[in-house]
Amino acid sequence: MTDIAQLPGIASVIDRYDGVILDLWGVIHDGEQPYPGVADCLERLKAADKVICLLSNAPRRTGGVIAKLEGMGLGRDRYHHVMTSGEATYEALRQRDDAWHAALGRRLYHIGPDRDVDVYQGLDYTPVPSPDEADFVMNTGIVDFSESLADYEPALEACARRRLPMICANPDLIVMVGPQMVICAGTLAQRYEAMGGDVAWHGKPHAPVYDRCLTLMGITDKRRILAVGDSLRTDVAGANAAGIDVALVTCGIHKEELGGAWGEAVDPVRLAAAAEANGHRPTYALPSLRW
Repeated sequence: MTDIAQLPGIASVIDRYDGVILDLWGVIHDGEQPYPGVADCLERLKAADKVICLLSNAPRRTGGVIAKLEGMGLGRDRYHHVMTSGEATYEALRQRDDAWHAALGRRLYHIGPDRDVDVYQGLDYTPVPSPDEADFVMNTGIVDFSESLADYEPALEACARRRLPMICANPDLIVMVGPQMVICAGTLAQRYEAMGGDVAWHGKPHAPVYDRCLTLMGITDKRRILAVGDSLRTDVAGANAAGIDVALVTCGIHKEELGGAWGEAVDPVRLAAAAEANGHRPTYALPSLRW
């Protein structure tokens, strides 16, 4: 397998593209603050007339994500569009225009923190306190960043006994919060499937969320779009499936696997091996999102 081109920054290839789809956690910020060089990169992308769409597997609607970015000093003047797995979840629950969602009842058991309730809030659904009273499970992830999968085994087992369908509003398995690796809703959903549970996934790497981004961006030629993300399983896999070029940020969740220091190039052999093991190959690799 040939080496994956490692770029010092995005500037060397950006003229090939009219727009970018950027991941948030692990690319734009670490959950607490933006990474060095990100604000400058966004400004330069806008100055170069590139359409910027932020695409996150955050299990909440776009308004909450916009507010969080604003609190980090990244206002709406830095980008054009936002799409989240939470927004996709909300739309699926609102429209119910496919057989799986149409068959759902109206009583939901929410696994996740209160900050994520906007994925169903305002719609005709009733939250209930236990799986025994529910028609389906809304999974937005863990409540406290210190929790593990074991903390959720009893709830998942209770849901599985009732054969409740589950909506996963964040397909990510893990995310970086500052220096800490934290499990996401995807880890719970993966375990639920292993128990025999039926799961509908919203967000990357699934095609509908990319279709929404393309519509927002108004770019019809996929060859003129570059995605940037830090996950081979979601960002790279999703872009590969959508026919979009993709740059893997190597300082994100694969940092230890790739053995690189933050902001530095990684061993090309380890990079190629990781891509082959995951079955998803990035077009380029970047140490971090930088111009």
